[in-house]
Amino acid sequence: MMTEYILRLALLLPLLGVLIWGSLRLARSLQSRLVSGVGGESRAVELVETSLLAPGLKLAVVRFHDREILLGCSRNGLVPLGEADARRQPDAQAGQQ
Repeated sequence: MMTEYILRLALLLPLLGVLIWGSLRLARSLQSRLVSGVGGESRAVELVETSLLAPGLKLAVVRFHDREILLGCSRNGLVPLGEADARRQPDAQAGQQ
C-alpha cells in the first residue's frame, strides 16, 4: 500500500514539474509576442512618462500619431488634460546634426 503511494508520487511529481515549466515557457513566449507586436512593427500608442500625484491618481503622457497627450488617470477612468506636438527623440536629433 505504501509502496504504491510512493511509486505514484515518484511518477506524478516530475510530470507536474514538466507541466508547470511548460506553462511558464508558453506564458513567457506569448507575453513577449504581445509586447513586441506581431511582426515587430512599431506601436501607434507609446507611453512616454508617468507621474504619481497621489495614491490612485497619476499623470501620464502618451504619444499618438505625432501628438503627445497629457492624461489624468484615476480609479474612475482617464481624462484628457492637454495635447501638444510630439517632442523629438534625443537619438533622432543626434542623427540630424
